[in-house]
Amino acid sequence: MKVEKFFWATVLILLPAVAPAQAIPTASREPVQAGVAISFASSDYGEAYIKGFSVFGDFALSRRLSVEADVHRTSLLTPENIGEDSYLIGPRYSIALEDRANIYVKALAGLGRFTYVASQQYPVGSSATYGVGAIGAGIEFRASTHINFRAIDLEYQFWPGFTPRGLSPMVVTMGVAYVH
Repeated sequence: MKVEKFFWATVLILLPAVAPAQAIPTASREPVQAGVAISFASSDYGEAYIKGFSVFGDFALSRRLSVEADVHRTSLLTPENIGEDSYLIGPRYSIALEDRANIYVKALAGLGRFTYVASQQYPVGSSATYGVGAIGAGIEFRASTHINFRAIDLEYQFWPGFTPRGLSPMVVTMGVAYVH
């Protein structure tokens, strides 16, 4: 009899902890995502596209507003022996479409590193760092509970300190992200 009372007392105490009291909202946004992508940049310095990869992350502040950080390493495949890497952070505003697609706009700021890759054209490689601003937009699709597919992310960057006339590359990325 004492064992039975102990069992039912334990069940009554633990039941509220394991049974949810409310349904999970269907339009909720996960707070953090981190991803990798391939990147193509129209460098605005040469004629050919430069290519590389990007890593990105988002931290949701509310349902629509988040902070995004992007690192673009577009100095890996450089037909004209130049590279442009950028390290940016800023706000992102999102609009969810039926919880399967997410359209967003963003405004970022940070640093950019312009590099002359050591080659026959530039025997001694060199680089310089500049302040960078960027505006962008993109669309992501939810592939599963924890995977987002970034179909396209367009980012227009402006490097006003680059001499003699500034630099304004366009960076395009496509990738996947883990959502937690």
